[in-house]
Amino acid sequence: MASEFRRLTDHQWEVIKPFLKNNKPKRLLLRDVIDAIRRINRTGMQWRDLEGDYPKWQSVYYYHRKWSLDGTSKLIMSALSSMERLECGRRDTPSLLAVDSQSVKAAPCIKEDRGIDGNKKINGRKRHIAVDTMGLPWAVHVGPASQHDGEAGLELLHALDALGLERLELIRADSAYGGVFKEGAVWYGWQVDTTQMPPTEKGFVPQKNRWQVERSFAWLNGYRRLSKDYEKKTSSAEAFIALAFADMILARFD
Repeated sequence: MASEFRRLTDHQWEVIKPFLKNNKPKRLLLRDVIDAIRRINRTGMQWRDLEGDYPKWQSVYYYHRKWSLDGTSKLIMSALSSMERLECGRRDTPSLLAVDSQSVKAAPCIKEDRGIDGNKKINGRKRHIAVDTMGLPWAVHVGPASQHDGEAGLELLHALDALGLERLELIRADSAYGGVFKEGAVWYGWQVDTTQMPPTEKGFVPQKNRWQVERSFAWLNGYRRLSKDYEKKTSSAEAFIALAFADMILARFD
């Protein structure tokens, strides 16, 4: 990951351009809009602090909210994951995924979809992601930290089904995703493996085809906007996570 924020190159812009639609083509360029959102995500700056040759922050926020609600941000993420798999000589969609969650503190002003994770003693929200064996993301969901992983995981299943992943057969997860999550996966035609490491093992032991999801969470540390959950709506939080992953994949297309 680059040590400082960089605008999209011409090649990177051509990759994601087909996914974006400009409602006001005579007023602003979407390339500048997406660069502004990427900068906010990377640096953690506030919307009102946008300056220089970026569009007005109100216009940038308008498109961020629009793409958050209509699923454009997540579509870009999954499409880039598919492209990266093809670049690496793999099939465009995975047959195996891993899911896990990460509890993060929420900013003091956040009241909606907020809860307390009793195990980790965190007051905020919980991020759930589904990644393949390369660590590439395919689904993202954000909910209150108090919500059980199995129940929140159903939203991941719904998102994966919407992508039409015909090759998907197995999902690996920890025991928290048993029960209702496993039952839901079976309904979609997928199996869930929640095998845990032997009790005789001590310390951190990488679990086969599951450790990648932990690494994917670690990748998000380079985006200061994601250090906490600052978003009023969970749809906005999901969009920022999706765009962070998309940003990392785009860097490989440079």
